[in-house]
Amino acid sequence: MHEYLTLWKKNRFRNLWQNPVWAEFQKSVGRKTWLLKSDGSSALVIKHNLPFGFSWLEVPRGPLFESEKKLSKILSEIQKIGKSEKAVFVRLSPYEKFRISNFEFRICKHDHHPQTSLVIDLTQSESDILKQMKPKGRYNIKVAEKHGVTVRPSTDVEKFYNLLKKTGNRDGFGIHPKSYYQKMLDTMSENTQLLLAEYHGKVIAGGIFVYLDEWGIYYYGASDNEFRNLMAPYLIQWSAIKEAKNRGCKYYDFLGIAPENIKDHPWAGVTEFKKKFGGTVVNYPQAQDMVLRPFWYNIYKLYKKIR
Repeated sequence: MHEYLTLWKKNRFRNLWQNPVWAEFQKSVGRKTWLLKSDGSSALVIKHNLPFGFSWLEVPRGPLFESEKKLSKILSEIQKIGKSEKAVFVRLSPYEKFRISNFEFRICKHDHHPQTSLVIDLTQSESDILKQMKPKGRYNIKVAEKHGVTVRPSTDVEKFYNLLKKTGNRDGFGIHPKSYYQKMLDTMSENTQLLLAEYHGKVIAGGIFVYLDEWGIYYYGASDNEFRNLMAPYLIQWSAIKEAKNRGCKYYDFLGIAPENIKDHPWAGVTEFKKKFGGTVVNYPQAQDMVLRPFWYNIYKLYKKIR
């Protein structure tokens, strides 16, 4: 573990999803993980089960590597694990591009790690962070404060989950079981925070945030549509941004927005909300699948397409 963390800390693309704390969370929800290290490269690998005893492996936002030559070595290790675990493919989504000729790769267009995100520079002062927001963003924070909305840290996952169910039904997205969010907060306790917004004693919005190394990350959010005029989600975000800055984070990641060149994207609404906070749009390389079983990979892709 110590050697793995040493490699992680040296890499300029180090991130939450390649940190051992993410491995602990994944294990808590029943997924098998590996922490691999090999001569300047490292990889957190996560196993996801498929029907008929098959699986696929994920290397989220990784591997981390110093050079493509060193990356090739750790890919060989991952390939061996994939074959022993009956993996159909290995999905890689590092923050830097790579070209390795002795493995079969295919571009993945629908990875759950977003290709485009929005990042705020937290090395600015709080007043400068506010200044770089869009006027409507600053205004909506003041609206929430003016109406007496308050934001506080909480451990009450039940209240957050009730809001999340409402939000999922309203906006048409699926959610995890309540235990998933509880385990995230429990296993990553020092690095996570649940914030709840209240109005006259009633919880009207909430969010789960992660703070690790240089990054503050907005992970999950929920709100009660009945109180949308109070702008509570804006005050929650501002509270999380300040918390990340106070913890010494250098960046605040809104974790995914709609790509700028795609119209009618499912994230269009949430993107409009996030962009009111300013920040810089960042584009990452597309994820790639290292195909281990071509026949079953094509079956999997067909299933995902018609599903």
